[in-house]
Amino acid sequence: MSGLGRLFGKGKKEKGPTPEEAIQKLKETEKILIKKQEFLEQKIQQELQTAKKYGTKNKRAALQALRRKKRFEQQLAQTDGTLSTLEFQREAIENATTNAEVLRTMELAAQSMKKAYQDMDIDKVDELMTDITEQQEVAQQISDAISRPMGFGDDVDEDELLEELEELEQEELAQELLNVGDKEEEPPVKLPSVPSTHLPAGPGSTALRMTVVGNPRSWSCQWLPILILLLGTGHGPGVEGVTHYKAGDPVILYVNKVGPYHNPQETYHYYQLPVCCPEKIRHKSLSLGEVLDGDRMAESLYEIRFRENVEKRILCHMQLSSAQVEQLRQAIEELYYFEFVVDDLPIRGFVGYMEESGFLPHSHKIGLWTHLDFHLEFHGDRIIFANVSVRDVKPHSLDGLRPDEFLGLTHTYSVRWSETSVERRSDRRRGDDGGFFPRTLEIHWLSIINSMVLVFLLVGFVAVILMRVLRNDLARYNLDEETTSAGSGDDFDQGDNGWKIIHTDVFRFPPYRGLLCAVLGVGAQFLALGTGIIVMALLGMFNVHRHGAINSAAILLYALTCCISGYVSSHFYRQIGGERWVWNIILTTSLFSVPFFLTWSVVNSVHWANGSTQALPATTILLLLTVWLLVGFPLTVIGGIFGKNNASPFDAPCRTKNIAREIPPQPWYKSTVIHMTVGGFLPFSAISVELYYIFATVWGREQYTLYGILFFVFAILLSVGACISIALTYFQLSGEDYRWWWRSVLSVGSTGLFIFLYSVFYYARRSNMSGAVQTVEFFGYSLLTGYVFFLMLGTISFFSSLKFIRYIYVNLKMD
Repeated sequence: MSGLGRLFGKGKKEKGPTPEEAIQKLKETEKILIKKQEFLEQKIQQELQTAKKYGTKNKRAALQALRRKKRFEQQLAQTDGTLSTLEFQREAIENATTNAEVLRTMELAAQSMKKAYQDMDIDKVDELMTDITEQQEVAQQISDAISRPMGFGDDVDEDELLEELEELEQEELAQELLNVGDKEEEPPVKLPSVPSTHLPAGPGSTALRMTVVGNPRSWSCQWLPILILLLGTGHGPGVEGVTHYKAGDPVILYVNKVGPYHNPQETYHYYQLPVCCPEKIRHKSLSLGEVLDGDRMAESLYEIRFRENVEKRILCHMQLSSAQVEQLRQAIEELYYFEFVVDDLPIRGFVGYMEESGFLPHSHKIGLWTHLDFHLEFHGDRIIFANVSVRDVKPHSLDGLRPDEFLGLTHTYSVRWSETSVERRSDRRRGDDGGFFPRTLEIHWLSIINSMVLVFLLVGFVAVILMRVLRNDLARYNLDEETTSAGSGDDFDQGDNGWKIIHTDVFRFPPYRGLLCAVLGVGAQFLALGTGIIVMALLGMFNVHRHGAINSAAILLYALTCCISGYVSSHFYRQIGGERWVWNIILTTSLFSVPFFLTWSVVNSVHWANGSTQALPATTILLLLTVWLLVGFPLTVIGGIFGKNNASPFDAPCRTKNIAREIPPQPWYKSTVIHMTVGGFLPFSAISVELYYIFATVWGREQYTLYGILFFVFAILLSVGACISIALTYFQLSGEDYRWWWRSVLSVGSTGLFIFLYSVFYYARRSNMSGAVQTVEFFGYSLLTGYVFFLMLGTISFFSSLKFIRYIYVNLKMD
C-alpha cells in the first residue's frame, strides 16, 4: 500500500486520519530521520578517524573500521532516500488538501448561483454578471495555484547553486592548504622488501626473471588521450612542455629505467633493482610514443624543491641480503645505467663503479653509488638543465660479503641549484644528458660531401652515356624504317636486333601481377611515409625533450597513408587487366602488416620473457590493433575503390602479339643476380656514410638532428635508384629480353639486402651489443628495415623503367 493509501485509508471499513493529522505524523517522522542522519554522520567520522589511527600500526583494525564506515554510509544513503520520499508525500498531501478546499469553495459558489437564479430579475442582471466575472478571475488564480507544483524550487537557478557549491569547495580547499603545516608528522613508512631476483649472466640472457613492480597507469594507455595524440591534436610531438615554478614549489623526479650501457633496447624498470622504493608506486601517465620507447616512469622518494639546495639528505636505509648484493654486482659488471626524468629532462648515471687492474695479481673491485649529487640550472621560473654526478663521492664496496651476511646501506642525495643565462633548453651545447652519451654527429660534413660528389659523377656518367647510345639507336632504327618502308611489315625486322625487335613483347603483362601491384602500392606508401617524417623533422615538429615523438608520428602517418597503397595498387592492377581487385586489396594491406606482426611477436615475446620494459602492455597492443582496423584497413579499402574506378586502359605505345617471342641466350653479366648486385650496391654506396649515423642513432646513444642532410641523402638515393634502373633496363632490352617487369623491381630493390648485410657488419664490428634480447630485436627489425627499403626502391625502379620504356617506344617509328 502506498503512503497516501496508508494515510487516508482504502475502502469503507476503516476511516483514516485527517490530512492535518497525516501531515503532523510525517513531520514527526522527518525529525526522527534527521536525528538518525546526524547520528550516522558522527559514526562515519569516528570510524574514519579510527582507520587513520590504525592505518600504519594495525591493518586489521583499520580495515574493520573502514567496513563499519561503509555500512554506516549505506544506512545514511537509505535514510536520505526515505526522508526524500516522506517530503514528497507531505507535499502531495498539502496539494491535495488545497485542491479539496478549492472544490468546496466551488460547490458553495454553485449553490449561491442556484439560489441567485431562483430570485433573479432584470434589475439584478448587471450585478450578477459583475459577480460572475470576479468569480472567474478568482477561479483562474486558484487554477494557476493548483497547476503550479509546490515546494520544488522552480524559482531557484541551478547555475547559481553550482556557483555556490564551487565557492564552498574552494573555501574548503583553501582551509586545508592553510592547515597543512599544522598536521602532526606521520610515522615513518616501512619500506617493502626489495625483489630477490638475479640479474642475467649477460645482457638479455634468459636467466633474467625480474618481477615487474606494480601496474603503471601509463601501461593502461588510456584510450582518449592517445587517440587525441594519434589524431594530431592536443600536445603535439614537437611541442616542448615547459613547467613554470615558484620558489619552493616541489619538483617531481621520476625514476624511469635501467639497462646495459651497450644495449640501448634492453631496459628494465628501475624498481626491479634492490633500491630505495616507496611503499606504493605511483606511475606517470605516458604517451603512446613513450610507451613504445620503453619508458616506465614512476615517482621517486627524492624530495626536490625549486631553487632550494639540499646537502646530503637521507633517502632511505636498507638491509640487503647476499642475493640482492649479487644482483647489484651483476648489474654493475654489465655497466647498467639508470635514467631519471625531471621536468621532461632525462638525467643518466651508472648504478655503480667497477675497477679492474693488474694481471698478476688481478684485482676486481665493485662499488655501489649510494650518494647522488643533482645539479639543476634554472632561468627565471623554468628548469633549463638537469644532471647527476658522483664526482666527489666514494662508492660503497660490495666485495667480501659472506653468503649469510646482510649489508646495511644508507642512500643519500644532494641538490644544487644555479642560475643560467640560457633561456631555452635547445640553446644548450652540452645536450640534454650532460654528455653522458658521446656526441659525434656534428662533424661528418666531409664524408657527406665526398659521397655527394661521387653520386653526382655516377649519375652524370650514366645519363650522358645512356643518352648518346639511345640517340644513336633511335637514329639508326628510324633510318632503317624509312629505307625499308616499301617492304612488307612482317619482314622489316628480320635484319634488326636489339630493343626494337621486341616491341611486340615488351608490354606483355608479367606473371603474378597482383603481387607486383601490391609491392608497388606499399612501396609508394612508404615513400610518402619517409618523406613525411623527414619534412616534419625539418619543420621542427620533433623535439629531443619529447620522448617517443617520432614513434607517435610514424604510427599516425602509417595509418593515414594506407589510402596511398590501396589507390596505387588497385589503380595499376586494373590497368594491366586484373579482375580480382578485392583479393588485390587484401594482399596489399597484408604485404607489410603480416611480416611486421610476425617480427614484432617474436621480439615482444623475448622482451616479455625477460621482464624488459620494451615489451608492450596488452592495452597498447589492442590500441594499435584498433587504429589499424579502424583507420589503416578502411583507408586501404577506400583508396582501392577510388583507384579501381579511376583506372584507365594501359595504353601501350606498341601492339602486343598473342604468341611470345623466344628469348635468346643471355650472357652471364646480364643475369638477374648480376643486375641485383650492381643495382643494389650503387644506391647503397650513396647512403653508406649516412647509414652509419642513422644506425648510431637508432641502435646507439646518438641524437640525430641533421635532418636537412638526411633529406638531401634521401633524394640522392631515389635519384641514383632511378638512374641505375633505367640503365639496367636498357641493357636488358638490348639483349632482346623483354621480361623487365619483375627484373626492374628486384635490381634496385636489392639495396634492402645490402642494408641488412651492413646491419650484420655494424652489429659485429661497430657496436658492443650482446645478449638474446638485444640480438633478437636488432636483427628482427633490421630485416624488416631491409624489406621496407626493398619495397620503396623497387617501386621507384619500376616506375622509372616504365617511364623510360614508354619514352623510347613512343619515339620509335613503326607500322
